[in-house]
Amino acid sequence: MNQPQYLRGDYRHFQPITTRWHDNDIYGHVNNVTYYSYFDSAVNAYLIAEGGLDIHDGAVVGFVVSSSCDYFASIAFPDAIEVGLRVGKLGNSSVQYELAIFKAGEEQACAAGRFVHVFVDRTSNRPVAIPETLRAALAALQVD
Repeated sequence: MNQPQYLRGDYRHFQPITTRWHDNDIYGHVNNVTYYSYFDSAVNAYLIAEGGLDIHDGAVVGFVVSSSCDYFASIAFPDAIEVGLRVGKLGNSSVQYELAIFKAGEEQACAAGRFVHVFVDRTSNRPVAIPETLRAALAALQVD
């Protein structure tokens, strides 16, 4: 079966992640559920640094409403990894991120995934338009 190629050059931003001893499971590699925490950490670090997202007191928060991941090669502590990030779809209140896990310096991804954030009013939990500062940061990651 031919596996799609997820290459470093296809991503717009990279977030280094430090693997931790407890990320490994009994089989000696990073457990699949941990990849989702890497994705979440990479996206939120970007939104805070580049989009001005205020996770503590901001009026808007992002809810993950959908996610998936495909795995191609194992990673394990103490691997140095980077999460590649790009935006596949940017809507009025939602965004689809496309992410990949790379071992530092490697061109081929070990895993690739996606998730969708819907931005909501913190108080009502109702969808709202993505604020302009966040939209600009997300647009910088958008691919055709």
